[in-house]
Amino acid sequence: MGKIYNKILKFNKKYSGGVAWRKKKHAKVVEEYINPEEDVLYAFCAQKNESFAEIFNTYAIVVTSKRILLGHKRVLWGSFLYSVTPDLYNDLQVYKGLIWGKITIDTVKEKIILTNLPKKALDEIETTISEFMMEAKKNYNNEK
Repeated sequence: MGKIYNKILKFNKKYSGGVAWRKKKHAKVVEEYINPEEDVLYAFCAQKNESFAEIFNTYAIVVTSKRILLGHKRVLWGSFLYSVTPDLYNDLQVYKGLIWGKITIDTVKEKIILTNLPKKALDEIETTISEFMMEAKKNYNNEK
């Protein structure tokens, strides 16, 4: 098993109650795109859509030492990969609903909406992504 899949399993053990399918396949998509100099810091699965009712758009979300990656393996063939680098990141929004939570990552080009997350996990996810992006933006601006 890959290191990303193991981190997803660890996350699911700590925060049960989210909706995610085919985690191993989605994690494998992201593992293909991890660069040798990148370290995997955090990983979890969520639905990438706007509605809590849509439960079949599972993505593996991975925070590396350089960027955020979102990977999805289609059922028959093909896959999707999104990469959010610090220079494209704008803001993050958290919504706690009755059963699940939602995180919106605002980038320069689009809003990435992650739904059906366990409510207890929202604070940790927000802290991890926000702290990583603040530090990465600082380093990115210093390099210019």
